Amino acid sequence: MTSFRRLFTLKAWCGCHGKRNGLSWQLQIRVRSRYTAFLSSTPPQYSIIVPAYNERQRVGLTLQRIVEHVREVGWNAEIVAVDDGSRDETPEIINRLATQYPELRLIQNPGNQGKGYAVRNGMMNARGQVLVFTDADLSSPISEAHKLFAAIENGADVAIGSRWLDPSLQFQRQPLKRRVFSRTFNLFLRVLLGLNFHDTQCGFKAFTRHAADAVFPLQQINRWGFDAEILYIARRKKLKIIEVPVAWGHDERSTIHPLRDGIRMAIEALRVRWYGIRGKYRA
Repeated sequence: MTSFRRLFTLKAWCGCHGKRNGLSWQLQIRVRSRYTAFLSSTPPQYSIIVPAYNERQRVGLTLQRIVEHVREVGWNAEIVAVDDGSRDETPEIINRLATQYPELRLIQNPGNQGKGYAVRNGMMNARGQVLVFTDADLSSPISEAHKLFAAIENGADVAIGSRWLDPSLQFQRQPLKRRVFSRTFNLFLRVLLGLNFHDTQCGFKAFTRHAADAVFPLQQINRWGFDAEILYIARRKKLKIIEVPVAWGHDERSTIHPLRDGIRMAIEALRVRWYGIRGKYRA
């Protein structure tokens, strides 16, 4: 980790003195190539998965913020952006950033498959020992990830970010109708699937490598209802799940429609219960 920090210290020095030192560009190239070699030869401790669909307005800033935080705290991490068949410039933006940031790589789904598919694809292709997925809008700031990692280090197999375990951490509240939908759906999942958590739908969850390998190959739901499914599978596998209060803010650009998508998610939750009865999660 010391050498990891030194590489960035040198690169930052070069950037600050580029106009004064004719060797700065050569040094930057050497630093970048050394760091790229470091990433490719050393399995990352953390994998950060970011699913994205038609996110040209947000994905660039989101990925830059994640890279900056990873470098600031010195994590040995990879960032896996998964494009879910975007019809805008999302994959091109990610590819351009990947040429600047060796931590970042792009995975592309075969067309628009859904957020659940994108998360599963990222998780199953990630190389880290601790894997976390986060929304492309960073509703929970990436700086909150340390709370999930701490829960993993303290024995959790799965750590899930929660908006409702400590509502005072919400810096931008949802509109009333979304809060009513969220609380109603939570009650529905408690009754149907036995998921006794304050918040199952926050898009900020971390898994150990073992837990990810146990859960995601069994996932059947490709769209919004996948959060409840992966927690249901984890419970059936007797994995230790810890709910962690995290800072969170609502983004008005959210594409979830409370009524339309709420009905779809309820149907998907019923499918999860049926799959459980049929034994699809026994492998």
